[in-house]
Amino acid sequence: MRDLATLPKAHLHLHFTGSMRLDTLVDLAQASRTRLPSSFIDGDPLRVPADHRGWFRFQRAYDTARHLVTSEEVMRRIVLEAALDDAAEGSRRLEIQVDPTSYAPFVGGITPALEIILDAARQATVLTGVEVAVVVAASRIRHPLDARTLARLAVRYAGDEPGSVVGFGLSNDERAGDTASWGPAFRIARRAGLASLPHGGELLGPEHVRDVVNALGPTRLGHGVRTSEDPALLDAVVAAGISLEVCPASNVSLGVYRESGDVPLGTLLAHGAQVALGADDPLLFRSRLTAQYEIARSLGLDDAALAELARGSVRASLASAASKARWLAEVDAWLKTPDPATGPAA
Repeated sequence: MRDLATLPKAHLHLHFTGSMRLDTLVDLAQASRTRLPSSFIDGDPLRVPADHRGWFRFQRAYDTARHLVTSEEVMRRIVLEAALDDAAEGSRRLEIQVDPTSYAPFVGGITPALEIILDAARQATVLTGVEVAVVVAASRIRHPLDARTLARLAVRYAGDEPGSVVGFGLSNDERAGDTASWGPAFRIARRAGLASLPHGGELLGPEHVRDVVNALGPTRLGHGVRTSEDPALLDAVVAAGISLEVCPASNVSLGVYRESGDVPLGTLLAHGAQVALGADDPLLFRSRLTAQYEIARSLGLDDAALAELARGSVRASLASAASKARWLAEVDAWLKTPDPATGPAA
C-alpha cells in the first residue's frame, strides 16, 4: 500500500483554533497559568454523544483552547503550524475556516483580526509551499445580523489567491437558529463571488440538508454525511454539483456514528458525490488529514479509489485552474509509483 502522507491532496475542512497543535496549547496554558482539562492531555480523542449535552462538552473544550488565543503572535503561529502540518501530510492546498469575532478583542477589532490571519496565510504559503486561503465563517449561536457584518468584511478581502478570502461559511451547532435567517448574509457573499460553504447534515439529517441547500445555496457542504440517509436527496445534491467535506474522525468523536466503519463514505461515493476528506478539529479529535485517508482505506478503498478521493478534494477546492491541474498530475504520478506490496504499477 502506498504512503498516504505522500498522496497529493487538498484540505478543505479545518477550523482555525481546532487546528492547533497540542504542544502549542500546552505552551499557551503554561504561559498564562491556565489549567487544562484532563481531556486535552490524556492523549485520547474527545468522545461525546450526539445530543445537546455532548455538543456542550465539545464547545466547552473548544472554548478552553480559543480563550488562550489572545495575541497576534499566537494567531500567526497557529496558521503557520497548520500549514506545516498539512505540508507534512501531502496537502497542497489548505482552506482554513475562521470567525474573526472570537479574536477581535485582543487585536483591535474584527478587521485587524482577519488581516492578521490573511497575512499569516500569505507568509505560510511562501514558507511551506502549501497554498493557504481563508474561509470566513459566521456562527449559528450568534445573531444573523452579525453574519451580515462578517459577510461584508469577507467581501472586502475576497480573492482567488492564497492569503485571500475565498468563501463564506456557517458553523457551530446545526440545531441552533433558523437556517433561512442566514440567507441574507450568504447572498451578500455570493454576489461578490465568494463560495457558499455552510455546515450541514452532520448532527441533523436530510431535512436539515434540504434547508441548507434551499436557503444558503452551498458550493460545498461541510460534512453532509447524513445526506446518505435519503438517496433521492443525495442524488439531487450530486446533480447540483455540491461537494461534501467529510470528516470521518469528527463524525465518530461527536457521536454521529459509533465507529469509523459506520461512516457512509462508500454510499456517498457510490452515488457519485465529490468528496473532500477533512480533519475538522484535530486538537480535539487527535486525528489529522492523513488519518482520514487511512480511515477510508480501512473502509475498503484501494489506492486507485483513494487517489480519486484526493482528486475530488483538489477539484472541490477554490484554487486556480493552473494549481489544480498541477496537483491532479501529481496525484496521477503518486498512483503510478510502485505499490510496496505488489511491485511496479502496470
